Amino acid sequence: MPEPDAPTSQDVDAGARGAHAAAEVDELLDLAVGALGGGRRDGQHTMAQAVADALRTGEHLLVQAGTGTGKSLGYLVPAVRHAVQTDERVVVSTATLALQRQVLTRDLPLVTTALASRLPRQAKIALLKGWHNYLCVHKVAGGYPSDDQGTLFDVPERPGAAEHPPVAEDGDSVRESLGEQVVRAREWAAETSSGDRDDLVPGVTDRAWRQVSVTAMECLGGVCPMLAECFPEAARARSREADVVVTNHAMLGIAAAGSPGVLPEHQVLVVDEAHELADRVTAQATAELSLPTVEQAARLARRHGGVPTTDLDTAGQHLVSVIVPLPEGRFPRGLPQDVRLAVAAVRDAARTLLTALKPESGSRDGGDGGRKMAMSAMLALFEVAERMAADPEQNASTVLWCARGEDRRGMTTTRLHAAPLAVAGLVRTHLLTGRTAVLTSATLALGGSFDPAARSVGLAVRPDAAPVGPTALAATSFPDADAAGPGAGGTVSPAATTTPAGRAVSRDEPPRWRGLDVGSPFDYPRQGICYVARRLPPPGREPATEAQLDEIATLVEAAGGRTLGLFTSRRAATVAAEAMRERLDVPVLLQGDDQLPTLVAQFAADEPTCLFGTLSLWQGVDVPGAACRLVVIDRIPFPRPDDPVRSARSDAVAAAGGNGFMSVSATHAALLLAQGAGRLVRSGEDRGVVAVLDPRLATARYGEYLQRSMPPLWRTTDRDVVVAALRRLAGSD
Repeated sequence: MPEPDAPTSQDVDAGARGAHAAAEVDELLDLAVGALGGGRRDGQHTMAQAVADALRTGEHLLVQAGTGTGKSLGYLVPAVRHAVQTDERVVVSTATLALQRQVLTRDLPLVTTALASRLPRQAKIALLKGWHNYLCVHKVAGGYPSDDQGTLFDVPERPGAAEHPPVAEDGDSVRESLGEQVVRAREWAAETSSGDRDDLVPGVTDRAWRQVSVTAMECLGGVCPMLAECFPEAARARSREADVVVTNHAMLGIAAAGSPGVLPEHQVLVVDEAHELADRVTAQATAELSLPTVEQAARLARRHGGVPTTDLDTAGQHLVSVIVPLPEGRFPRGLPQDVRLAVAAVRDAARTLLTALKPESGSRDGGDGGRKMAMSAMLALFEVAERMAADPEQNASTVLWCARGEDRRGMTTTRLHAAPLAVAGLVRTHLLTGRTAVLTSATLALGGSFDPAARSVGLAVRPDAAPVGPTALAATSFPDADAAGPGAGGTVSPAATTTPAGRAVSRDEPPRWRGLDVGSPFDYPRQGICYVARRLPPPGREPATEAQLDEIATLVEAAGGRTLGLFTSRRAATVAAEAMRERLDVPVLLQGDDQLPTLVAQFAADEPTCLFGTLSLWQGVDVPGAACRLVVIDRIPFPRPDDPVRSARSDAVAAAGGNGFMSVSATHAALLLAQGAGRLVRSGEDRGVVAVLDPRLATARYGEYLQRSMPPLWRTTDRDVVVAALRRLAGSD
């Protein structure tokens, strides 16, 4: 057998640099944790050293850090060190507002201060959000017309609006009219120094916020008379000077969809709560078309542009006549021909109006807020219609479907939707290529493997396990699209680029990545039980069976309340909550009874109280201690069979020779089960039971895969053992 090659001087130097970096990061992390008043956690140190190594080598890193690891400091310490020592900007993104606040207001300032004396200088930090998250001083001053009632009622609220409920600091709901909220927002405008919507407490609804903000496409940009006082422009200027920029997954979604200019230049991307990245990017890349959107664009064009909209009005009415008779659901072969032609007519009419609305060179209309609003709405309509009307072959990677729902006035509206089949190509092309990425979460390794997570963001490619999707959304053919607003336009990426480590990478070359599970400091088998109700019948179409309700009542009674009920449908949560209120003498809160933060606070404050709800409770609820001793999961959370995007992905995997159910449905369920079961153990002192009332978790062939994705609690199917354990816990609290 030939002897292995002796290490080269380059290998020796690289190893020495790596050892030095590891030792330095280890010491810096101790400093930061000490400043926080915490103790050493081995998993946190393992993570920090792995992040430092990835930043040094340019290799992408997927790191699973269980609850209690302290993952934010695990990536912030090496990221701040790297940014200051190399002058390479780091962008940190979170999925939720709560984690963003924690990183920005507690963890990152602590790290920069603690490390300042050990680095060449103190790191500069900045926060960057989407344009409409900031107050527009020009709009408040009267530079834009108020939105008319049609706009207020017909346009759906943006994703994320629920994160700004009108709730007072004491948790009580605020009952204000729309007008009262607008007045309060305008009064706040006179005193705020940030213009950041999150600093307005209590918050206001999305409709009220629209009266004091504009989108990027509506912004007047350089011709705005109040540019020097512009809050979003100031935030972007700060981000261009910062070493570490904190943002959110919605911004990553905008960048991935083809507008990378929304983020400052950066060489390192850290994605916290990375298990949500693909879904957030998909949401940003999903478009809809309906009569209200057509009518809104036409109304703004007439009102603020002074142009007739006869052709668009006619096209809108024809569109309605062909889509109203359509059945709800996906169009596997693309839009029917008559629908595609109707959408094309809307596109053509919108293109003509865009030309008519364009200000003449040198005219004063460029600073007209109303005209800019009209152009923005018309451009959005044009781009959506063009994307949907594309040739079916061009739309092979686009999922198209029809859905119906009620607007705020109770009127049923038929809408067409378009979403990318997958976003792996978008994420890889626009977010990962040319930079080093660290993706972290408590739930990245599903079934014991990082491959599903890697495939979802384009780091690994295997068509028989997951579709890749497009690398770009349909490009606009309107020549002045980039004039719509700051950051609206995209840039064309080169065929080859260079990683932060200096290595040239072809866009077609598979990215280098590795996965690492640093574990959790919690002793899951000793702290919790995973009970599968094997004796129950498999769940059917009904929201809850009598056997399930009996099981819930028995378990909740044994626990003395203290139950978080996670349900896969609103109907199931309602049926279970109403039944428990009749059968048991413990308070049962139901999602929808009040704002979610208020309900969670009540649940945490009163130990006998139970809280039942759906998807919003499966992730992000953090209630340590005796208030949560039992987590009930009604059934395995498979996606609905009629989910258009996931069913299309499943079909694509099957067409490539793979198992669509395991690759799509089981992976989706595994992630939610991991998140839901993770609500139980939130500290080293927590004890309790996760009860899954779906026997398939124990009997089906895919059950073991799902259980391997969950925290490693002690498993049992014996209800008597579980009831006895819950009673002992209730008696000791």
